[in-house]
Amino acid sequence: MIIWDSFLIAFSALLPLVNPLSSALVFLGLVGDVPPSVYRSLARRVAINTVVFLGIFELLGSAILNFFGISLPIVQVAGGIVIAAIGWSVLNAKDSEAAANDKREEAQLDADRGFNNLQDKVFYPFTFPVTAGPGTLVVLLTLSARFSDGARSAIVFGHLGLFIAIVVLSVSVYYCYAHAPIITKAIAPSTAHGILRVVAFILLCIGVQILWNGLSTLLLSLSRH
Repeated sequence: MIIWDSFLIAFSALLPLVNPLSSALVFLGLVGDVPPSVYRSLARRVAINTVVFLGIFELLGSAILNFFGISLPIVQVAGGIVIAAIGWSVLNAKDSEAAANDKREEAQLDADRGFNNLQDKVFYPFTFPVTAGPGTLVVLLTLSARFSDGARSAIVFGHLGLFIAIVVLSVSVYYCYAHAPIITKAIAPSTAHGILRVVAFILLCIGVQILWNGLSTLLLSLSRH
């Protein structure tokens, strides 16, 4: 089924990047010692922002490509390289918190500025870049382009599967952020990292497959000339 296939591809590709567990570590460090109700309130707003933010970016993906005159095979080649590189880097991470390091560094500058009101941080940096960073947007753009090719029904169902993956990931973000203090103590870092390595290998394979799809199309177009 097209929806199920696109959902699995999108969820597998975006999960290591959004990575709710490691992002919860960053979120916990930025929010600090506050009541559980504050964590739940912030987590709910971050999850909603993530759905809206990524959903809008999904819808505008094709328009962005058309505006810059970028063809689908080129996006597949470039995006496939990026996805495979991300999967490879996560697969070879040296410690259990390696997946969170980049997001922590991206958000550290904003944390150092010391906002007085946590609500001011809901979108920036809690939603972007802590939850959905630049890498997530690149992969989302690649997937959006991938699901924009083919029959009209395939395009609709493909994008629907992608959006469902975004919603599911956002729900997991809410759960991990709302219970960040508890989850970070209950789940061993080595266990979370082991699961992440398996997902990273799948991500590497997805990147290579997308890269090959774009490259084979380009090679076929060259042979016709």
